[in-house]
Amino acid sequence: MSDSPLRPGLVLATCCLSLLLVMMDVTIVNVALPSIRADLGGRFSTLQWVVDAYTLAVASLLVVAGSTADRIGRRRVFVTGIATFCLGSVLCGLAPSALALVLARGFQGLGGAMLNPVALSIIANVFTAPGARARAIGMWGAMSGVALALGPLAGGVLTTYAGWRAVFWVNVPVGVLAIWLSLRFIPESRAARARAIDVPAQVLVALTLAAVTSALIEVRDYGWRAPAIEGGLALAALGAVALVVVERRRAQPLLDMRFFRALPFTGAILIAICAFAIFSAFLFLNTLYLQDVRGLSALHAGLCTLPFALGVMVCAPLSGRLVAARGARLPLLLSAAGLGGGALLLTGLGDATPLGLLTVSYGLCGCGFGLCNAPITNAAVSGMPRDQAGLAAALASTSRQIGALLGIAVSGTMTASAMVKAGTGLEAGAGTGAGGDRVAMVLLPLASHRVWWGVVALAGFIAWLGLLSTGARARASVLAVRAMLEGGASPAPDVRLAGQRTESTPPST
Repeated sequence: MSDSPLRPGLVLATCCLSLLLVMMDVTIVNVALPSIRADLGGRFSTLQWVVDAYTLAVASLLVVAGSTADRIGRRRVFVTGIATFCLGSVLCGLAPSALALVLARGFQGLGGAMLNPVALSIIANVFTAPGARARAIGMWGAMSGVALALGPLAGGVLTTYAGWRAVFWVNVPVGVLAIWLSLRFIPESRAARARAIDVPAQVLVALTLAAVTSALIEVRDYGWRAPAIEGGLALAALGAVALVVVERRRAQPLLDMRFFRALPFTGAILIAICAFAIFSAFLFLNTLYLQDVRGLSALHAGLCTLPFALGVMVCAPLSGRLVAARGARLPLLLSAAGLGGGALLLTGLGDATPLGLLTVSYGLCGCGFGLCNAPITNAAVSGMPRDQAGLAAALASTSRQIGALLGIAVSGTMTASAMVKAGTGLEAGAGTGAGGDRVAMVLLPLASHRVWWGVVALAGFIAWLGLLSTGARARASVLAVRAMLEGGASPAPDVRLAGQRTESTPPST
């Protein structure tokens, strides 16, 4: 335990600081990629792994990290994650080659995997009242917007004035501060019923996520019909089936399949996948559009996407308050409207689309994305006993990573196929030559139209899930699952997840 009395505000601030590290790191690195290529060389695909190696490590290890934190101590794993992340940042800053940088990014992802789900578990155990917990998660979600806003701007400034290595060095002082705050103010906590380490499940989780992630990363280069891609997807499917079979036979499984019988939890997982697929597709295609079609610099492109970041910053805490006061249904429906409305404005995107229309579109998408995070996270951790909050939060975080990977892979493939029909590929459109720039200028906006229509459809699916997971049937499913997980009579569920306004009894420790 920490030596200081419990100070929930400082605990929340420390957890938000970890989110700032993880979220800002992704956007900073994207802005610095051209400078990294100029300094270290390497193929375009190698530079993509500078970003994707981090995502692969995080996606593969989130569930293991959350479960381990529940067992051996959340503060211990949290501090270890910050230290690992900082050490990985140092290795990135010292990398002598592109390959060394890719390996260092993977190590950095190991630390990142220990931060988000564990921080959410800490928040869930410190803020026990449903209303306070919803507001705290809303503040946590607002930090995503801050990171998105700071990332492109900080990356542009640091790369321009201090070089690309500075985008990694900046993590070190922030991480040191987070470690000090954690040791001083975050209380140690762990699950009341410690479980044995489920080695087979942990291996299968890592194998399945690594296989599907690698396949989705490489599909842009090899195509869906390539043996390597088909083999990776087949391996992922076999791993998922094996995981279900193994876990159903274990008395204390790492991945308790009973979680998914709770409609709010299952709805949150599916909504997270859809929302983050939209998020990643939005940033991926609009970054290409702003820089390759409109000819903006990385810094100016970051400024153009500020409406998205500001929308997240404003709506994330608002979403937390809405969940606390009205339940999850309203923010989920508003989220679907924002995401769908923003995408609808881009279905006619051209090379001279007015910046005012882009600003409105980006702002709507940002508001929609900000509104969805609080109900997703609150449903994941609140529908289950708090002694399994780390695992539930890890599953929600993993679904976000899977959604992000799907969004990039599918939107890139859909856009590339449309450009191939016009006589070229996305690789040429994203190239640095004059011919490639000209091709991108003509083809990219038109090729992206089908993606934006797909996003509109996904937003409609989010709205349907929001209705399904917040009704009377959903409330009954939470009661049943809580009874199964706790081995006895279930207390009243956290009815804010089901769209009610009344107070409920917080789950016992």
